[in-house]
Amino acid sequence: MKISEVRSHLLKFTVGIAGAGGLGSNCAIALARSGVGTIIIADYDIVEALNLNRQYYFTDQIGKMKTEALRENISRITHDVKVVTHQMTLDRLNIVEAFRGCDVIIEAFDNSEMKEMLIETIQTKMAGIPLIVGSGMAGWGKTNAIICRRIDDSLYVCGDEATEVSEDLPPLAPRVGIVANMQANIAVEILMNKK
Repeated sequence: MKISEVRSHLLKFTVGIAGAGGLGSNCAIALARSGVGTIIIADYDIVEALNLNRQYYFTDQIGKMKTEALRENISRITHDVKVVTHQMTLDRLNIVEAFRGCDVIIEAFDNSEMKEMLIETIQTKMAGIPLIVGSGMAGWGKTNAIICRRIDDSLYVCGDEATEVSEDLPPLAPRVGIVANMQANIAVEILMNKK
């Protein structure tokens, strides 16, 4: 299949991203470059200098809302992708509305409780919508430990599923980027198999 055919196909679909940090920002860029038609991004935070070691932002965007900075960065890559932003903290009550119409949803939270809440909400209130989560990407090296695993018909996990972020094991760009791009790759695979 030619790249023009891939882009033409992907243009028909919508992917939601819950969180615009290391996973979310890098995943959104990969999806935009692949040609996904609409990307919905939900996040409440602003870009900080500490984010620049692993997130797809730039020094002149420090202080901006991550959702708006990410929309700006995608528009510098392509004008073919529609970016819808929600500047909000996601919870059980607003997830369905934020991601209504999505063909795939990507989880990109730092907090394990938020991850669990998103998984439970999507699987109960948006059953059947594929959800791709990230788990275990802290530190460096051990590239071969990072995998993607299908849990059930609609849940996928990317990461080593073990390496927790800590003061001694921070999230660094290489492993975060690998997981974010794996998430984007699974999303593209799912969408390419849709009619």
